[in-house]
Amino acid sequence: MSKTIRIGCASAFWGDTNTAAAQLVQKGNIHYLVFDYLAEITMSILAAKRMRDANDGYATDFVEHVMAPLLPELQRRGIKVIANAGGVNPLACKAALEAVCAKAGVAMTIGVVLGDDLLPRRKEFADAVGQDDFSATAREGAPQPGTFVSMNAYLGAIPVAKALAAGADIVITGRCVDSAVTLAPLMHEFGWGETDYDLLAAGSIAGHIIECGAQCTGGNFTDWELVKDGYADMGFPIVECAADGSFVVTKPEGTGGLVSVHTVLEQMLYEIGDPRAYLLPDVSCDFTQVKLEQAGPDQVRVTGGKGQAPTPFYKVSATYPYGLRCCATFMIGGIDAARKGRASATGIVEKVRRQLIELKLGDFTGIDIHCLGAEESYGPHARPNAAATREVLVKIVAQHPNPKALKIFAREIAQAATGMAPGFTGYFAAGRPEPHMIPRLFSTLVRKDRVSIEVSVGEQRFAVAVPLQGGFIAPSSVAGHSRESGNPVPQSAHLVPALDSRLRGNDEVVTVPLIRLALARSGDKGDHANIGVIARKAEYLPWIKAALAPEAVRDYFAHILAGGTRGRVERWDLPGTMSLNFLLHHALGGGGAGSLRTDPQGKYFSQMLLDYPVPVPRDLL
Repeated sequence: MSKTIRIGCASAFWGDTNTAAAQLVQKGNIHYLVFDYLAEITMSILAAKRMRDANDGYATDFVEHVMAPLLPELQRRGIKVIANAGGVNPLACKAALEAVCAKAGVAMTIGVVLGDDLLPRRKEFADAVGQDDFSATAREGAPQPGTFVSMNAYLGAIPVAKALAAGADIVITGRCVDSAVTLAPLMHEFGWGETDYDLLAAGSIAGHIIECGAQCTGGNFTDWELVKDGYADMGFPIVECAADGSFVVTKPEGTGGLVSVHTVLEQMLYEIGDPRAYLLPDVSCDFTQVKLEQAGPDQVRVTGGKGQAPTPFYKVSATYPYGLRCCATFMIGGIDAARKGRASATGIVEKVRRQLIELKLGDFTGIDIHCLGAEESYGPHARPNAAATREVLVKIVAQHPNPKALKIFAREIAQAATGMAPGFTGYFAAGRPEPHMIPRLFSTLVRKDRVSIEVSVGEQRFAVAVPLQGGFIAPSSVAGHSRESGNPVPQSAHLVPALDSRLRGNDEVVTVPLIRLALARSGDKGDHANIGVIARKAEYLPWIKAALAPEAVRDYFAHILAGGTRGRVERWDLPGTMSLNFLLHHALGGGGAGSLRTDPQGKYFSQMLLDYPVPVPRDLL
C-alpha cells in the first residue's frame, strides 16, 4: 500500500490546551485526531465526580470545549476522532457527545470501548491485588480492594480498531494505554494483524512519541532557548505513517516549536523502563535499535522498532483514599531567608503537633517542608551560596487521617507573620488552605482472560476477543544491549580501560557539566523515575557512560532514593540512538498524588543530572 495516514494528537493530559484540536484540524491535513486525557490519578478524580453524579466521571472539556465547536469541520473534512476521554464513565461521555452532535445537526457514529472498569468486580481480584506483579509472592501492605475508588485495566488497540471497522466516526474509550489511540487506526487502515509484532511495535512507538502532545515538538526540551519564541503557539504533533511501519513526525506548518531528532528522541525516552521490553497489551516493543533522521525542516523519520508477543496480563491501576493532607505556602525574604523559612515552618509544625497530642488526635502521619529557591531539591549538590538566597517560598504539606487536625494546622499558619521570623509575607493572598483527600495509586497485573471487553457502535454492541496466550520472552543481557544495576563497585571501575588509560595519559582533562555533552528528560513510572540521556555526539557517549555508571547515579540521587546509597538504579543502552535510560527505583516518595514532595513525578530529575560533572579530554570538546 502506498498511502500514508496522518494522525494528530491534541492532548497530553486532562487540562492541556483546548486550542490544539482546532490547530490540527484546520492546519494539519490529518485523517485522525486523537486525544490522551488519562493519568493514573485522573482516574480517582473522575471516580469522585461519578460518585457525586452518576452522569459524570469523564473529561467534560472534550465534549463541551473541544468537540462541540469542531463537529461541523470534522464532518466536512472526514476526520475521525479517538479519545480516552471516557474516563470511568464512557457511556455518559457518549451520551453527552450525542447530545452535542444533535444540537449541531451533525450525524456522526459514536463508538465506545467498555470493559476496562473493574471496580464493580474488585473483590474478585483480591488474589491479584495480594500478589507482586508476575510473581506469586505475597505483596506486603497491599490495600483492601473494598477501599478502591477506581480500578481500571489498561486495554489495548484491538477493540478500538474493531470499533472503527464497525463504522465508528468517533471512538471513546476509558482507560487504555496511551499509545493505543494511535496504533488502532493504523491497524484498521493497513490491515495489520494481531501477530504482526514489528508493525504493532512501530505503531506503538509512533503513539508513544505523540501521546504527550507538544513534548515532542519542543515542549519540555533541554535546549529550550531554540524554541522559546514559539511558546505562545506551540505546534502539536502529527505522525505520517506508512504501511511498512515507518513514520515521520511533524507539526502544522507555521506553528511554534521544533521537530528535530533531539526533540523527538527526548520524548521517545520519556517515562519508559527497560527499552528492550516496553510492555503493552498488544505487543512488547524494543526501542534499542530505533533510528531517527532529520527528513526535512520539522520532519523526523523514525524506523527500526522491533516487537514480540505481549504478556498474558493487563496492567491494572487502582486508586484508594490514603488519609488527608493540607498544603500551605508563604514567602519569606531578607538575609538568611531559607533558614528563617525553615525555622518558621518547623515551629508551626511543632506548635500544631503539641495541640494534636493534647487533643488526643495523634501525630501527623507525614510532613514535608521545602524552601523553594534554596536548591533544597539538590540535597548535598546544592550550590554553596544557595542557602544564602534572600527570597524563598516555603511549602509545608501536612498529612493526617483526621480533618479536624488539618484544620488546626491551617489556622496556625498566619500567626507566624507576627510570632516568628521577620520577612514573612505572601500567605494571605492564597487564603487559609483546606484539607484534601490523598488518592494513592496501586498497580498490579490481571490475566487477560479475566477481563471482558465490549464495543458499542451506534445500535450495535458486541464482544471483542483479544489474544490471551501471551508469549513474551524477557530479554537477556548481551553486549551492547545490556542492563546494569547500581551495585557498589570501586570508583576506578567507572571508567572502561581505554578511557581510563587516556585520562591517565598526557591529554589535558577538563570537567564539564553533562549538559555540554548530552540532553536529558525525566518522568515517573509510579513510585519510580526514569531519566533518558542522549549524547550530543557519538564521540561523547563513552565518556558519558563512564561517568554515569549506575552506582554513580545512585549516589548522586541518594538523598531522594528510598534506601539512600543502598537504593537501586538500573541503566540500559539504546545503541540506535546514542542514548541511555536510567530507572531510579522508589525515588518519588510514593509517587503521583500520594507523594508529599514538591516534584512527585520526577520532572526535575533530568535537570539536576544535567549539572553532573563529567571529565573529558579538552580536545574532545
